[in-house]
Amino acid sequence: MRSKFDEQLKLLNNSLIEMGGIVEHAVTNAQKALVEQDVGLARKTIAADDEIDDHEREIASLCLKLILQQQPVANDLRFVSSVLKIVTDLERIGDHAADISEITLLLAGKPFIKKLEHIPLMAKETMHMLKMSIDAYVKRDLQLAKQVIEHDDVVDDLFITVRNELVELIHKDSSNGDQAIDLLMIAKYFERIGDHATNIAEWVIFALTGTHKNGKIF
Repeated sequence: MRSKFDEQLKLLNNSLIEMGGIVEHAVTNAQKALVEQDVGLARKTIAADDEIDDHEREIASLCLKLILQQQPVANDLRFVSSVLKIVTDLERIGDHAADISEITLLLAGKPFIKKLEHIPLMAKETMHMLKMSIDAYVKRDLQLAKQVIEHDDVVDDLFITVRNELVELIHKDSSNGDQAIDLLMIAKYFERIGDHATNIAEWVIFALTGTHKNGKIF
């Protein structure tokens, strides 16, 4: 019985790692499509969201089957419960990558009102957080998970910089308003991706220690 359970846990682990790789790729493509104004890549990123959603449903279903059929306890239960939470955050990150690409399509063919500097930097930092959070899960690395949480301040500070720059552009010329709002939305999506990476790291910590930022769950 235990050997079968271990096989199912291994399948669950591999499925989550695969989903994480697809989500990382989607965020990378969203950033590249934006900077290069690549319509084809933006559409590819949007289409990839369906695959991410499929993975989320499959993994969530496997988690529930494991809980109902195997009735895991202690460390095993924390692990499965954490995966249920993590896949939700990964799915939301996929949504945000698609959202960014939707706006990229709207901006296609139009010159940017300013050189994109801090938004690509935000994207770089959020992708770094996402990769670290998934690595923390794979390696069961508590310290790496904590580094992800600490790094969220970097992304938040960059968002404030982007917001202030765009507000200033609107004040200088109101005709910049529409694109400035679109770029601010993109920055907000990258900021939210950082938040979801932080959530993933917090659930890794819970899986390893049994404690969460909201207190000891079980």
